[in-house]
Amino acid sequence: MQNIAIITSLKDPAGINIRNNLIELFNFKETKEKIDNNQIFSYKTVENKNIKLYLINDDLIFAENLDQKIDADIFVFASKHRSKENTPSFAVHPIGNWSIAEFGGKDGKICFSSAFLLKILFIELNNNSKNTKYQATLEATHHGPYLEKPAVFVEIGSTEKEWNDKENGKIIAETIMNSLENQDNNFKIAVGIGGPHYCNNFNKIMLRSDVAISHICPKYQLENLNGDLIKQAIEKTSEKVDFILLDWKGLGKEKQRVVDLLNDLRLEFRRTDQILK
Repeated sequence: MQNIAIITSLKDPAGINIRNNLIELFNFKETKEKIDNNQIFSYKTVENKNIKLYLINDDLIFAENLDQKIDADIFVFASKHRSKENTPSFAVHPIGNWSIAEFGGKDGKICFSSAFLLKILFIELNNNSKNTKYQATLEATHHGPYLEKPAVFVEIGSTEKEWNDKENGKIIAETIMNSLENQDNNFKIAVGIGGPHYCNNFNKIMLRSDVAISHICPKYQLENLNGDLIKQAIEKTSEKVDFILLDWKGLGKEKQRVVDLLNDLRLEFRRTDQILK
């Protein structure tokens, strides 16, 4: 039996929206268990997975070491997303900090991720949102909380209007549940390096190839990237990493240093432009 935790927060209107849709659309049953004095709901899938839905009082990004309070193999955080441009969007991303932890987590600590789950979630997100005005995107690895179990954020962006739109909550609820039911895992596994925070080339890789990406270090964090962080990203991928995937043009002035780092670590690397021919 695989135990999966879907985490929402009382402080997060998008999370509440997604939670309400999960309870309404799927066969979640109220249990006698509570967390932060909030009722826990449970759903058992046909694949013998046990999914529990939690509502916590803290901000999600500061719910440090939640895996010590909740016994689960995978954590899915259903959350709001903010952007400077207030672009209507749906996003999915792994968590951890390539440098200083300004928004939860620990300085220079990457959290566990599943490339398989990220890929399936991203494909589902694109399928479920194709008839909307919303942009579906991966984001680079960022923010907290810190956990020792695989975790992913699935988000609605970027304003109160989008967070509270019931249809958006339905899209994310269906994306999460369809992904957790999916058993396909025949992918090559990679850690991504380079490119912008909203990962244009890695988005294409996830949708158009058999490559699944677990973590992404964006261009703006490359100056902080070192051998230890690369090793962390590999070691904290649930699946065995086959190679490092470089957004070649998105490496900027750090290109040679990154290549030298990978050569020193004797890691195979490939370029996105070679896969996307």
